[in-house]
Amino acid sequence: MRRGLGRGRLLVGVGAVLTLASMVLPWFTVGGQALPAETGNGFGGSGIVVFVACVALLALLALPYASRNGRSSLDRAQTYLLIAGIALTGFVVRVVQLSGEGIVGLPDRAPGLWLSGAGLIIVAWGVAEILAEPGPVR
Repeated sequence: MRRGLGRGRLLVGVGAVLTLASMVLPWFTVGGQALPAETGNGFGGSGIVVFVACVALLALLALPYASRNGRSSLDRAQTYLLIAGIALTGFVVRVVQLSGEGIVGLPDRAPGLWLSGAGLIIVAWGVAEILAEPGPVR
């Protein structure tokens, strides 16, 4: 018997999709006035870790629905916490890299970076919901 998706897993899915969508948007923009504008997206630096972790979160959400009995041994709160932690770490490292180069911008110059941050906040909220679920540790 398959269980419902639940609020926490739904939030993780929405946050992961939002973060994946942000990967193609500019994460930084330099120049644009006297010099040609140069941009970079989320696939540079440690941003690729964020991409891989969000794909892994979506795969983790799909595993129970792909199995014959509707369960997966990986569908546990600890697994969500680990993968979300990897994604957040990759994001923080990328922000530190960009700030070290002095190119962290406001949302109008770096919409992908800000959208990715919002998506990862939603992922973290979803993981917190999963951790707070009553019953045995999943």
